[in-house]
Order: sequence, then structure tokens, then C-alpha cells
Amino acid sequence: MAKESLKARERKRERLVAKFAEKRKALKAAGDYVGLDKLPKDSSPVRLHNRCKLTGRPKGYMRKFGLSRVTFREMASDGKIPGITKASW
Repeated sequence: MAKESLKARERKRERLVAKFAEKRKALKAAGDYVGLDKLPKDSSPVRLHNRCKLTGRPKGYMRKFGLSRVTFREMASDGKIPGITKASW
């Protein structure tokens, strides 16, 4: 389980990216790199990192579900993810 501060930092970055997306796009189109430089560093989408929505784990992230592989496996075994069943043959 990731620390709450790391999860909060990532949420803050997501908000900043969304807030400055239009402004960044306009500045890039105009070629105003000095203006881009004055925006907050965390407003760049490159600084985002995919994390599990429940635990905050940064590695083993499954994009389709927004969960880490560990959390996904637990939830799938418990039947908490619709349409996912453990294979048996």
C-alpha cells in the first residue's frame, strides 16, 4: 500500500494537467516555449504515473481496469469484477 502522501501528490498532478491542458496546447502551437517554461512543472502530462486506484501501487498496473495486478487478482478471485472468472480446464 502506497503512502497517502504519494497518492495525494499523484491526484494533484492529475488536476494540474487537466487545468493547464488548453493553455499548454495553445502555447505549444504558438511556439512560445518561454511561456511554457513559466507554467508549473507538474502541469506536464509526462510527469503523471499510472497507479492502482485502490492501493496506489505504481508497478504492475493494468490500464484497462485501473488496478495493479495484485489487486486485480484478489478482486477477480472474489468475483468483484464483472465478466472476469478464473480459468479452469
